[in-house]
Amino acid sequence: MQPEMRSAIGLRERKKAKTRAAIQHEALRLFSLQGYEATTIEQIVEAVDVSPSTFFRYFPSKEDLVLTDNYDPFVVEAIRGQPSELGPVQAVRRGLNTVFESISQEELSDMRDRMELALSVPELRAATLDQIVQTIRQITDVIAERVGRARDDFAVETLAGAILGVMISAEFHWVEHRGTELIALLDKALGHLEAGLQLRP
Repeated sequence: MQPEMRSAIGLRERKKAKTRAAIQHEALRLFSLQGYEATTIEQIVEAVDVSPSTFFRYFPSKEDLVLTDNYDPFVVEAIRGQPSELGPVQAVRRGLNTVFESISQEELSDMRDRMELALSVPELRAATLDQIVQTIRQITDVIAERVGRARDDFAVETLAGAILGVMISAEFHWVEHRGTELIALLDKALGHLEAGLQLRP
């Protein structure tokens, strides 16, 4: 592939990411002002000045505005890129730190808003389970690759579940305690897991 072609593809992807982020950000603003149920897709596309077809190209449904997380693929690749001598939990810790270095405060604010909505709106809470299942599969796959075992190996599956479990706990704490830093909480939670989850007096 020619360099100019790679550059053009990269530019297209950046434009898509920018449009996706703008739609999601404006939707979250409207949800905050009007409530999730009261906000329509028509209002969102009008506020962002995109066509309905453009909206549905990025978000198949209103739920996806809250549940879509664009960071998971980057986290998986960052974990995959960690040195092979690192254990699975340490690789996840370093991968998360790598990704969070490039996340802006506005993006973190949107992330918190999405999590608050997912926890407070009944239909979103139910749909969140599907997202958790997808994420745990991604973590299972990348751990299996790193340790050279089958993805349906029970030990691999339980480790992936434990990793996601402590991450979810850290995220809940972050949402409930303003002023805390998500990446610091995630790193602390994974460090606790790595140390055996002991509760010292």
